[in-house]
Amino acid sequence: MDGARSVNAATGRGSSPARGEKLADWADGRLGLYALAKANMRKVFPDHWSFMLGEVCLYSFLVLILTGVYLTLFFEPSSAEVVYEGSYTPLNGIVMTRAFESTLEISFDVRGGLLIRQIHHWAALVFVAGMLVHMMRVFFTGAYRKPREINWVFGWTLLMLGIITGLTGYSLPDDLLSGTGLRFAQGAILSIPVVGTYVSFFLFGGEFPGHDIISRLFPIHVLLLPGIMLGLVVAHLILVVYHKHTQYPGPGRDEKSVIGMPFLPVYMAKAGGFFFLVFGALAMMGGLAQINPVWAFGPYRADLVTTGAQPDWYLGFSEGLIRVMPGWEIDLGGHTLVLGVFIPFALFPLILAAIGVYPFVEAWITGDKREHHLLERPRNAPVRTGLGVAWLTLYVVCLIGGGNDIVATHLHLSINAITWFVRIAFFVAPVLAFVVTKRICLGLQRRDREKVLHGRETGTIKRLPHGEYIEVHEPLSQADRYALTQHEQPQPYEIGPRVDANGVRRPVTVAQRVRARLARAMFGPDSHIPKPTPEEYREITRGH
Repeated sequence: MDGARSVNAATGRGSSPARGEKLADWADGRLGLYALAKANMRKVFPDHWSFMLGEVCLYSFLVLILTGVYLTLFFEPSSAEVVYEGSYTPLNGIVMTRAFESTLEISFDVRGGLLIRQIHHWAALVFVAGMLVHMMRVFFTGAYRKPREINWVFGWTLLMLGIITGLTGYSLPDDLLSGTGLRFAQGAILSIPVVGTYVSFFLFGGEFPGHDIISRLFPIHVLLLPGIMLGLVVAHLILVVYHKHTQYPGPGRDEKSVIGMPFLPVYMAKAGGFFFLVFGALAMMGGLAQINPVWAFGPYRADLVTTGAQPDWYLGFSEGLIRVMPGWEIDLGGHTLVLGVFIPFALFPLILAAIGVYPFVEAWITGDKREHHLLERPRNAPVRTGLGVAWLTLYVVCLIGGGNDIVATHLHLSINAITWFVRIAFFVAPVLAFVVTKRICLGLQRRDREKVLHGRETGTIKRLPHGEYIEVHEPLSQADRYALTQHEQPQPYEIGPRVDANGVRRPVTVAQRVRARLARAMFGPDSHIPKPTPEEYREITRGH
């Protein structure tokens, strides 16, 4: 007995394990939770403010799910017509669909319904905006490079699904504004050659607006798309953990080690606190800033259009393209092709698709098959940064086109002048943005080079014995010099000599020529300022 008691005392356990310990042992024996937790609970995550952009997306998505479940309990997705007799007296006696009536009941009769509706709408806008900004951070810093190309595709797919989910949810209340948006979408679908009419009839169950569209959009919005997005979010986070988080360069940081805080308890506590900050901000926006007042628009009628009808900002790009496109039509074999609608309608997904495949195109151009866990400073990749700014400029230009009537009325400008401005700026503004951004990046590289060689300006003026005035420069620390010079400057891919050593002409494919030209444009001499070499630094510091 004494021996058994001493063994129990040595192991720190009593005569029998506690109930919680038994449950933990039972679960661990079947699920292997202990090994999984031991491997991941102390996983290190780097710390930087820009990494919170992805967390904003995640937390707003959770708020969307929570508020969406609450709204689903009271919303009725029916196109059956009723006569409204409810709390909002200005609409009493108006014929409307049951979907619009239930939206009014949520807004005026359900306790907290209007607050939840507005939180849900604001969370949707923040979710899409957060994804866009998060992807731009990933793009500008090169975080999509191997092994994270698949994760980039997951994020891109989430952005596309978020846009579609926003469109379906925006259309559910069946108010005059959302009905106008549906009419716009239906017109774009009709412009598809050959199959446009059939697709429209299939979606709407007949002639627009039909009686089936609300009941069809509802399961797509609350079940299909959120389910796919939830699966993609989980896969996205699993890959983040598996590949380990990217980090900005600095002392002690390389492609194999991560400098940061452990997941438990530090990162988990910070993430939990940040979730409540995001939730609180969305709640304040929902309580203080009115959005989508459907009672002010009234129910949808096919013969009416609201004044100043605007889509949510993430669809303004598509509508802007269609609004400023000339009304071109051609007759081909007895069929009218509405190119003024179809071309911009097809251009929108093509531009987004180019963003989705960019990591694979860049990997093909560079031929780089190494893994990258350190981020790049945007200034050190001027061409890529210029392309990103050009795309954002194009988006802003098209957004102006999508709201040309609002811009015209608020700024007292001619709507025709705004339309022609957008048409011209569509081709000119991205090119100017690219050129200016590239020159700014090269200027910043030049400044970094001077800072490494000569140090930081102190503002102190000193007079030398022979009368010359100079500004005293403070040498950079070794850590700062490393941060400014650690980046690579790869040599562009070259085809090489066309004739080999035996005088035989080498075959060169079109793909090789295209790759060589793109590589020269991205990594050639005009795309970077050479880094200072150790010899240059030693010569400067020795005073020669």
